[in-house]
Amino acid sequence: MADVLFGLEGKVVVVTGALGQLGAALTRELLDRGARVAALSRTAPEAAADALGDLADHPHLRYASVDITDADSIERGLDDVLAPWGVPDGLVNNAGIDTQPSAPPEVSGPFEQFPVEVFREVVDTNLTGTFLMTQAVGRRMRAAGRPGSIVNVGSIYGMVSPVQDIYAYKEEETGVPFVKPVAYAASKSGVYNLTRYCATYWGREGIRVNTLTPSGIGRDTQDATFRANYTARIPIGRMASTDDFLAPVVYLLGDGSRYMTGANLVVDGGWTAW
Repeated sequence: MADVLFGLEGKVVVVTGALGQLGAALTRELLDRGARVAALSRTAPEAAADALGDLADHPHLRYASVDITDADSIERGLDDVLAPWGVPDGLVNNAGIDTQPSAPPEVSGPFEQFPVEVFREVVDTNLTGTFLMTQAVGRRMRAAGRPGSIVNVGSIYGMVSPVQDIYAYKEEETGVPFVKPVAYAASKSGVYNLTRYCATYWGREGIRVNTLTPSGIGRDTQDATFRANYTARIPIGRMASTDDFLAPVVYLLGDGSRYMTGANLVVDGGWTAW
């Protein structure tokens, strides 16, 4: 029997950042659920095999290399990947960039010296890129008179300020301070009102727009001190895995969330409950 509330069989979903850690896991999940996935990434197509394994040649997967900060690149990419499928049913704005604790001091120093060119680069990707993708896909949905669901990936650091104490150990260990930069927090904060704006703008068109707020995903490349400090802030007591966010995204894309728009679904292990 078809899953009316959570089924994605036959739906066309565009995913940005589709070859990253979360994007690849989400792409695999959507394919497993019968969706047709238009995978966009700035990474070269050859990287798809490494990110997606045996699903890289899936008949319901099409891939395009796209710069989400460039409207022309987006349109060319969408025209290519959507050619056999038509108007998409969903979009996941997953692509984004952040500054990791391993970043050099010139991009992770005090706020007073934070480079404006780095601020602009992060905002251009995380906020302007989300705007451009939402505009391009929403325009296609509206022109076709089709309903759809758009999911913008936010961050706990878009809702609350970064806890700088987590990163203080970097200066103790290396003599060089690491300050979680302002650019990521500011860019992700902007995503929330972009979501609300588009939700109210397109509400009568049947185009829903919601935000998913994740907390940090654990990675093998993270050092033990960072993981311990970060985990100590999470009531559930562990960092997230990519699997923790798959069902929430599926829910937001599917008919189970048909009365949700302009909302923020927080999946953060309790971080923002403090």
